[in-house]
This record gives sequence, C-alpha cells and structure tokens, in this order.
Amino acid sequence: QVELVESGGGLMQPGGSLRLSCTASRSILGLVATAWYRQVPGKERELVALVPAAGKITYADSVKGRFTASRYNTSMVYLQMDNLKPEDTAVYSCGAGGHWGQGTLVTVSS
Repeated sequence: QVELVESGGGLMQPGGSLRLSCTASRSILGLVATAWYRQVPGKERELVALVPAAGKITYADSVKGRFTASRYNTSMVYLQMDNLKPEDTAVYSCGAGGHWGQGTLVTVSS
C-alpha cells in the first residue's frame, strides 16, 4: 500500500505564490506518472498537471505559464504555483499508481 500526502496549501493573495508537495510513502513517483488535480465543490475535478515517469510534463491551459510541476526525487513531486488567481481556489490532490492523497486546500483571496 502506498500513502500520498499533500502539503503546502493555504491562504494567499492574488498574484502570490505557493508550492505544494506530494509525498509518497514508497519510492514510486519515479516509476509511474503523478497527476495533480484540483476540485471545487460542485464542479468537476480538473487535471492541473501530469508528471510522467519520463518525458514532458503537461499542464491544463488554465495554469500554463503560471504553474510548474517537478519531481524532486522518487518520493516527492512539487507543484509551484505563481501568479495565483481567485479561480485557482480549490482542493489540490495528487495521485500516482492508483493511489490518492486527501488533498490540500488552496484559497486565493484578498
């Protein structure tokens, strides 16, 4: 069993930055793709970034140029979020190998 834990969420003003972390209890993040999703209550879950085991990282159009995903090591993936907007407010979750974390809340508000 693999446990994923997200951290780094919080309250930020528009234009600010946050860095989310996805930490796995086992070193699988170098073997399988890691996905960052976000969800707002009442709306469909949105794929924000996909970090493949190898190859190019892809992003949703809504975050291109503002968010940067990266793999720190085989147990940790980051999501750097810059120039945050109120519409980025959501619960952000990471998933890998069929496992999901509980999510971390990001609130962008002045």
